[in-house]
Amino acid sequence: MAKKSRTKSRTAQPLAEGEVGPRQPCPCGSGKRYKACHGAPGGAAPYVARPFEGLPSECDIVAMRELVPAATAPLTLKDDPERPVLLASLLPMAAPAMARESGQTWLGLQVQHSFGDPSRDLAAALQEALAAEKPGIVGLVEPPAEGPRLQDLITGDKLEVTVHDGFEFWIADLEDTTGMEAALEQANSAATPTARLTSVEAAYWTNVGTKEHLRWVMPEPEDDLLTALARLHVAGRDVLVPDSRFVGMFRAHGLLAPVWDLPLGTGAEALEEPADRFAQDLAEALADTSDLTSEQRAARSGLAGRQVTIR
Repeated sequence: MAKKSRTKSRTAQPLAEGEVGPRQPCPCGSGKRYKACHGAPGGAAPYVARPFEGLPSECDIVAMRELVPAATAPLTLKDDPERPVLLASLLPMAAPAMARESGQTWLGLQVQHSFGDPSRDLAAALQEALAAEKPGIVGLVEPPAEGPRLQDLITGDKLEVTVHDGFEFWIADLEDTTGMEAALEQANSAATPTARLTSVEAAYWTNVGTKEHLRWVMPEPEDDLLTALARLHVAGRDVLVPDSRFVGMFRAHGLLAPVWDLPLGTGAEALEEPADRFAQDLAEALADTSDLTSEQRAARSGLAGRQVTIR
């Protein structure tokens, strides 16, 4: 007779929304399983699924970190509102922060480390740069100790985001730019043309050469947003301009960002009115509490599986 297993059978408990299973890939992007990375006892710092929640313009911050090549936004410090601090999508050499000769402090979003809570990482880099006695780069080579998060250091209701054609802002406060020409040229050559729409929040048009996209970071809870998008998709109300196509979405820092493919030559200006109209339709769909039809349920299931690559 076969031996009975000594392992008792256990019923797997469903994961809560945003929760990561121990055998799933760690959301930090390390390539390890969660239980061997941010889920390990005494290991990496706890993973924060929605690190920028509560910050001014959370969706724009996610966009600047994940998909916008060159953009900046001034930050206002709670303890020193007059001190100039600039949040940037990318700094020279992907620096976490810089103390500038001009007296400004720069904080970078696109960095090479990932310690579980990007907001804590940003706060740690910002604090070091603010305390620096000499101009230079501030880096993080290990997880920062417990301390404030960015939400604790800055204030304001909304960020004023400026999207740049290139990285000339890297040298805008310098008198001598000798030796920086090659790095600037290389960075500019890798940046895709990008523009932020003005009619809605956190929607960015880009031209990647072979096609154009609209990528729109949205703050609504994932389940509610998927349901609303399914309603609009079945009704044919998710087409922004002729020959455009809603192709899916990506998840980043606890938020969903729907993505549209656009015909070449569309441009950002042509999207302003359609995006505003879609935002109104989406608000109406979000407020609809009626049961989904079978067609809408099928569309919702299909949308949930449409993951797109953002880089």
